[in-house]
Amino acid sequence: MKIFQLTALLTILIASQSNAQSKDYNKDVSSIDGIITALYEVISGDASAPRDWDRFRNLFKPETRLIPTSKTKDGNFGLRSISPEEYVQMFTNNIKTGFFEVELSHTLEEYGTIAHVFSTYETRETKTGPVANRGINSIQLFKDKDRYYVVSIFWCAESMGFPIPDKYLK
Repeated sequence: MKIFQLTALLTILIASQSNAQSKDYNKDVSSIDGIITALYEVISGDASAPRDWDRFRNLFKPETRLIPTSKTKDGNFGLRSISPEEYVQMFTNNIKTGFFEVELSHTLEEYGTIAHVFSTYETRETKTGPVANRGINSIQLFKDKDRYYVVSIFWCAESMGFPIPDKYLK
């Protein structure tokens, strides 16, 4: 009986410690501004700074697609479609410097349960270093009963040869 009681007590202590350490990401997903801010914050940081990938994963529906566009050496354009989990692996394996992405401006369209955010961004390797790149994230959101989800992000960078029009920099 004592072993059972000790096991039960240990289980309760571990569970309560786990609950005390769990993070509340509700603020991130309760508004469009919240989810966009969280999206940029969670991927940004110094090279040695660990990212909160659980926070990142919480922003998305399981079927979400992240779609970067690219330009080949011979000038052809392409795209690839990856899951949030594939993005985590790609980021973890390939980003060896710091990476800071901030929103410069955005336009927003909403109707019912859908929202589209056309978000102009810039990237840097350090928080105050020179701008490495700029571009536009086309972010589609789904509004569920009490939260937003990212369902896709489709992006294009200026480095592909497309200067950002002034209207997206205001």
